Amino acid sequence: MLLSDILMLMLCGGISGFLAGLLGIGGGMILVPFMILVFGHLGFNPEVIVHMAIATGMATILFTTSSAIWAHHKHGSVDWKLVVALSPGMIFGGLVGGSELFEALKTSWLSLFFAIFIVYSSIQMLLNKKPKPGRELPGPLGLFGFGTFAGALASLVGAGGAFITVPFMLWCNVKPHNAMASSSGLGFPIAAAATLGYMYGSWGNPNLPVGSLGFVYLPAVACIVAVSIFTAPIGAKMARKLNVGQLKRVFGVMLLFLAAFMLNESRKAFGF
Repeated sequence: MLLSDILMLMLCGGISGFLAGLLGIGGGMILVPFMILVFGHLGFNPEVIVHMAIATGMATILFTTSSAIWAHHKHGSVDWKLVVALSPGMIFGGLVGGSELFEALKTSWLSLFFAIFIVYSSIQMLLNKKPKPGRELPGPLGLFGFGTFAGALASLVGAGGAFITVPFMLWCNVKPHNAMASSSGLGFPIAAAATLGYMYGSWGNPNLPVGSLGFVYLPAVACIVAVSIFTAPIGAKMARKLNVGQLKRVFGVMLLFLAAFMLNESRKAFGF
């Protein structure tokens, strides 16, 4: 990689790490569009660029969320009972989505699917709806079912699942700071399961470049993680001081710009 590619990935790593700590997101949705640009510049096969960007972004979540989890845990913000209850379903969904569904989707459909859910996430951030009072979390079976759905969905878009778990927890009247901190705790199991699924499903693919472990491009992971593990605790610290509602709206607008980029990538892949 050229120095410009390395610097771009490190910059993205710093931003994604900060947002992981601040909003409980894994950072994958931020990283993917920029990695598509870098991988295209490096001349990777167009048939695998989007898959590699999503898988590589998910692999970085393993490290970024670990740093954010520790920072939130020290302040008692993580609801570990909820994390444990949701994790089995998310791991199962992540393994299935990462190994079976991910490989089967063509680049054009994967780009479109990714863009749609960025739009969904941005709308959730911008609306910031308040839940009905008295609504509570479902029982173990309901949490497993939701976890499976969230895990499969997150593995397809390369996100830690916060784009769907945070709105779900808020909808069930979990306190905002606890919801965002707990979503960091859920980011690790879904990232681990999905990353294993990505590598297993793409093992031996002849279109992959040197330095790849399945769809995961290890040099990019190293560049991103080298910065994100340091900025994630900073974001977690600021989450307890800033107006997160306003920041979510700013992040929602930023996601709309990223969605526009991915829709354009999908358009080109479809040949329009």
